[in-house]
Amino acid sequence: MKVAALVLSLFFLAQSASAHYIFKVLLSGDKTSAKAVRQPPTVEPFHDITSAAATCNVNTSPATEVMTVAAGGKLGFQLSNSMYHEGPVSIYLGKAPGKVSSWDGSGKNWFKIAEWGVESFNPVKFKSYQLSEFSTTIPKNTPPGEYLARIEQIALHLGTGVPEIFVSCAQIKVTGSGTGNPSKVSIPGYVKANDPGVVANIYNGMTSYPIPGPKVWRG
Repeated sequence: MKVAALVLSLFFLAQSASAHYIFKVLLSGDKTSAKAVRQPPTVEPFHDITSAAATCNVNTSPATEVMTVAAGGKLGFQLSNSMYHEGPVSIYLGKAPGKVSSWDGSGKNWFKIAEWGVESFNPVKFKSYQLSEFSTTIPKNTPPGEYLARIEQIALHLGTGVPEIFVSCAQIKVTGSGTGNPSKVSIPGYVKANDPGVVANIYNGMTSYPIPGPKVWRG
């Protein structure tokens, strides 16, 4: 019996680990780079949207590249495997005050450029579910400079009001002649712990869903 219990326990641990993922590859047009991503140490999520981990995760390894992306060009992330959890995905840009390689993401410098919300209700299904790649277009009016590109998923599959949060940041240099001035937020600070989109129970007859964070800036 003890052997059977141990096998069952190991099975559930393996299933739990396989359902986790990280955003580990940056996409720009037809180019890819893992070296431009500040890689999280594990696939484990964090749970507090107001913690310092919300910026770029915790204990990340330094990125060794800065990928150049033209304003108006494609930007995206690939996961380590397909997204198994229901929940919204958002992509942000944060303009570094100097060299992006030495910026920790602090300050009111962030704006959202893409989001994936609910596709259908009863049962709730998010547009992000089972995708392994998320890409968008950098708004053409984005000012040139060095940025952190940040992607997040707020996974709501537990149904407890406590999310599993997956975040990665990558280093990019935006080129072009944009002069836009989007409204900016700080991360953390952009979303409250009791935000309806953070504590939502997707198994409780939900009929609407507000994606956490600011509105998407389209330039």
